[in-house]
Amino acid sequence: MDREEPNYFGAGPALLPTEVLQQAARDLINYQNIGIGAGEISHRSSAGAGIITQTKDSLRELLNIPDTHEVFFLQGGGTTGFSSIAANLTAAHVAKTGKPGTPYYVIDGTWSKKAFEEAERLGFNPKVLVNTKDIDGKFGTIPPVEKWNIPENLDDVSYIYYCDNETVNGVEFREFPFDKFPGVEIVSDLSSNFLSKPVDVSKYGLLFAGAQKNVGIAGISIYIIKKTLLKQAPAEKLKELGLHVVPVAFDYPTVVKNDSAYNTIPTFTVHIVNLVLQSLIKKGGLEKQEKENIEKANLIYSTLEKYPTVYNLPVAKEARSRMNVVFTIKDGSLDSEFLSDAESHKLSGLKGHRSVGGMRASLYNAVSLKSTKALAEFLDEFAKKHL
Repeated sequence: MDREEPNYFGAGPALLPTEVLQQAARDLINYQNIGIGAGEISHRSSAGAGIITQTKDSLRELLNIPDTHEVFFLQGGGTTGFSSIAANLTAAHVAKTGKPGTPYYVIDGTWSKKAFEEAERLGFNPKVLVNTKDIDGKFGTIPPVEKWNIPENLDDVSYIYYCDNETVNGVEFREFPFDKFPGVEIVSDLSSNFLSKPVDVSKYGLLFAGAQKNVGIAGISIYIIKKTLLKQAPAEKLKELGLHVVPVAFDYPTVVKNDSAYNTIPTFTVHIVNLVLQSLIKKGGLEKQEKENIEKANLIYSTLEKYPTVYNLPVAKEARSRMNVVFTIKDGSLDSEFLSDAESHKLSGLKGHRSVGGMRASLYNAVSLKSTKALAEFLDEFAKKHL
């Protein structure tokens, strides 16, 4: 049950606290002394329902979720949200206005682009609020709101979607940029920075996150939705307007009504999320975790900045992610040597996403300051060798 503490910087599935895995391993064999494991119990049993309730309560405590919002879980990861969000929020807009409305997307990296493309593929006719690549020629900045394509009629906007932290491109929003859109439902993909910092849930219509980045293992996604958005137009009305009807397993009102157990929710996966949440609560909450994350990110970025002839940081300083530090080695022929040397120092998971190449150090909550310091020392040593 013990292991040498890993120095793992993979982007997901990502590192989990060892004590969480140890408890999860025990619970996989025998959960709360009921004689079977947390992965074997029925999702509709009292024990299974208890896992869901406990996890929701832990989320409410950590994020100070107001009574205006509901928490639920869906099978799958963030990609599940790309289609289910477009369908559910459009159905909610139809219920409110009688019209489909137009969803708007902030495209600041790979995952927001994929979300836009999915809404487009399904026929919801989304529009681009801003595409940072069109403005700057690459994903690596967040232009001021004044440069966005703000629609004149906000009443027709069914929702605005953005990814708060782009895992592949290393871009993260520092501030909430949507105060100029009163009355519009804001949707945020928090998959890779979920619970890395406090969030004012009241400002959002919907927040969602795949668990496998910062809060659990692959298998579920976490949703926090404004209760008013659970009032949706009936299937007959949606068909009349030529819209897709939401598949029942991803119909938010149905999932909420059945306490996330309309179909077979993976109770063990949800339980691991709760163990992580309890660990964060015990640690002191999100304010304390954010301070640690800032310290870790500053350490790595400052080390990389010391060697501009060796390392390149492609993201504008004000938009750099604290969770996913992306960088390249200016002499690309050194990439293999860098990764090999890192492995010899027991530093793993540093290879960049296949679509962009380079390197990426993911500094999720479970990555310790000790591991971060070990990486900074290696970055320093490697750079000095190649000055």
